[in-house]
Amino acid sequence: MNTMKQNESQKLEHFKGQNRLPKFAIPHRYDLTLKPNLELCNFSGSVLVDVSILDSTRFLVLNSIDLVVHESSFTNSNNHKVVPSEVVVDNDGETIVLVFDEFLSVGDGVLEINFGGVLNEHMKGFYKGTYVDGGVRKNMAVTQFEPADARRCFPCWDEPALKATFKITVDNVPLELTALSNMPVSVETINGDFKSFCFEESPIMSTYLVAVVIGIFDYIEETTHDGVKVRAYCPVGKSEKGKLALSISVKALELYTKYFSMPYALPKLDMVAVPDFSGGAMENYGLITYRETELLHDDLHSAAANTQRLSIVVTHEVGHQWFGNLVTMEWWTHLWLNEGFATWVSYLATDSLFPEWRIWTQFLEVTAGGLHIDSLEQSHPVEVEVDNASSVLEVFDAISYKKGSSLVRMLKEYLGDEIFQKSLSSYMKKYACKNATTEDLWSVLSDESGVEVNKLMDTWTKQTGYPVIYVKSEDNTLEFEQTRFISLGLQGEGQWIVPIILSVGSYSNCKTFLLETKVGKLDISELYHSYTSSHQNCNKNEEVTEKPWVKANVGHTGFYRLKYDSALTARLRKAIEEKCLSPEDKFGILDDTYALCEAGEESISSLLSLMDLFREDQDYLVLSRLISACHNTAKILKDAIYDPWNHLNQFFIDVIMSSAEKLGLEPVSGESHLNTMLREEVFMALATFGHKETHEELKKRFQIYIKDKNTSAFPVDIRKAAYMSVMRTASDVDRSEADSLLKLYREADAVQEKTRILSCIASSPDPDIVIEVLNLMFSDEIREQDTVYVTARISMEARETAWIWLKENWDAIIKRWGQGMVFHHFIRDIVTPFSSHEMAEEVDEFFRSRVTPAFVRNLKQSIEQIRIKARWIEKVKKEESLIIPKLARGLTRSPMTAVPEGVPMA
Repeated sequence: MNTMKQNESQKLEHFKGQNRLPKFAIPHRYDLTLKPNLELCNFSGSVLVDVSILDSTRFLVLNSIDLVVHESSFTNSNNHKVVPSEVVVDNDGETIVLVFDEFLSVGDGVLEINFGGVLNEHMKGFYKGTYVDGGVRKNMAVTQFEPADARRCFPCWDEPALKATFKITVDNVPLELTALSNMPVSVETINGDFKSFCFEESPIMSTYLVAVVIGIFDYIEETTHDGVKVRAYCPVGKSEKGKLALSISVKALELYTKYFSMPYALPKLDMVAVPDFSGGAMENYGLITYRETELLHDDLHSAAANTQRLSIVVTHEVGHQWFGNLVTMEWWTHLWLNEGFATWVSYLATDSLFPEWRIWTQFLEVTAGGLHIDSLEQSHPVEVEVDNASSVLEVFDAISYKKGSSLVRMLKEYLGDEIFQKSLSSYMKKYACKNATTEDLWSVLSDESGVEVNKLMDTWTKQTGYPVIYVKSEDNTLEFEQTRFISLGLQGEGQWIVPIILSVGSYSNCKTFLLETKVGKLDISELYHSYTSSHQNCNKNEEVTEKPWVKANVGHTGFYRLKYDSALTARLRKAIEEKCLSPEDKFGILDDTYALCEAGEESISSLLSLMDLFREDQDYLVLSRLISACHNTAKILKDAIYDPWNHLNQFFIDVIMSSAEKLGLEPVSGESHLNTMLREEVFMALATFGHKETHEELKKRFQIYIKDKNTSAFPVDIRKAAYMSVMRTASDVDRSEADSLLKLYREADAVQEKTRILSCIASSPDPDIVIEVLNLMFSDEIREQDTVYVTARISMEARETAWIWLKENWDAIIKRWGQGMVFHHFIRDIVTPFSSHEMAEEVDEFFRSRVTPAFVRNLKQSIEQIRIKARWIEKVKKEESLIIPKLARGLTRSPMTAVPEGVPMA
């Protein structure tokens, strides 16, 4: 007996600490009933699971956390019912083990569990949300199960590969509310003051895609050509704000059905605006949930950037109905198959719906974001090992989304549109209603294309980082040498198979090849000859004396960086001056130069000279990257160089000024979407840099708006810049306008206006005001989800203040926000602005006893980014501290105004 008990104990211990559930039992169908109590903020429930026992066992191991199991039993196919003798709870492993006195034999059976839990306030699992009704805040209930929080709502096999069908019932819904789930309602019954909703059984799907929303909404609907009913559920009285998202989703469903040669699998698709929501949106099968700002469009308050973001988010989530829901990754290691592809198809769809936005040019900003994070030593492979559920959230990062989608685009460019689309259709057909790995996708692409895709792409998905390719020219030969690019300046390991598109002198004169070795050579004499011949044909009396420009990674579609030798660099800079290069290539050159400068491979003087070449450029893509480079370079130089007269700041203003003058503050009738977006970015930059005239004009217009909300003097696309001007000039001595802005926030009804204000209010140079704003995040005035807008723009002057605030309030932050998606922003936004090795050590020391697996990678990456800046600053101080102010003065074209030190800047 003792031996038996000992073996049992050992077996139970064996289940602990396992990354995956044992496979001796698998689910096929869940019959789930949930009974929430919105007044007491708790719920009870029952689940009947059709299970196949594959190996005889005395144990059933399921995922469960924060639930109380009341009763459970297993009934086999012979109707023999057994009750577990013990339910062992492993909170660390987020599992329960049902221990039976007799063996469950191989075959099918039904597991029944009755359970209860609390509607939590951390926006994960089954959680409490709130909505405002007639000025009164009332409770609602929402689910958010991705990545691994279905287990917080009901005991289940909570892994993506363990797919099943779901029959869901929601009881105890107050009469005035409605309940939504993945499938249409089959039966709705009224019982006194409450309603019960039974939903149709779903197709096979993963637990993380199950969803329930209980609240009060108005909705609008359309039907696709295939008869799919699509609805947008909006706050009461605001259904018209869902029209744009509804229209986009219907068109996206039809577009993807055609592109993938595979119809949408469910009879309906609902989209719901949820007031409390941690992410941007969630692709639950048939019931997509959104943060209100991502679903609602307001003609008066949505800026052009809001409209574009809405389209990208809606098409991303609809894309998931195929990539993720119909075909699901086998494990979180392959998350990028979901997120990388959904990101890529969102640009495909948006480009089809709004070609005038030139959205594929803007995709380069996605690529740049991926390149930035993947240049860290603490980056990770696209196919990343995920050991436990608590660390999955950290993989929802720029690597999975931005690098993943950039690799998809790079591969598509290499294979060609037709083969790529045909391959994806075959992949969908082969793995519909199943799970797939990265290798499965490569296999299909290889079969369709005849290319060894796995050999090519394994170098990109299985190893961390990407290469910088050094390009040298000698006579008619180009030499390429690759090495891993690391922003800390370390020598990196790794070798990639790199698709390179090369142009010489003209975009019609190009060549595509693969760099498959560490060092490679390419004879380009034919390209030189072709250029010379065509040039002479056009200019018959003119002899070609100079060698033409050479540009690799044409269109910046490859996921790597380039460093040219001095002769090639000079030719490219001349090509920029002569307006020979595309916006994409100008973006790529600027992005690469900034990154090389950060890594210590280029001088800041070289970067400033390059910036100067773009001052007359009016292309959104180029100017947006120029503004970003100005901001980040200014922060480095502020910490590196003594500049009492703010000459450097004036240089950055001067570079942007030409665009501001051409655009003007007033919208122009019939102007392009991109110019409208550019106006917001340009004036936001001038406000951030402290341009006096911009501040004065925008604050004057702000005052007009405060008195008259219907004024035409305050168009929506300059409001953020005006709010920034208000906060950049606010101080504890003169805070009347800042108070007016906070009052405007409290009175605003449009979520776009609220988030716009929140993204500026921590930008004051006065630390006392910033502390007030940070403390405001603990109040009910700012929803927990919306703190991400506040922390994203804490002023440089208040970074020490914010760090002290974080340390003093650490326990309260953990208690209020848990360690979910929103929590990660506190680490990233408050830690990364620092730029000294001393601060890196201080941050490391503070978190040494506090870090958990949920944010360890985020923390390491944040500390590394401090060290990158510290190293950069040391180099500038040592090599360029005297040169840079003189260069900035020389490049500045407008008259230098003496602005003494102490005037606020970004």
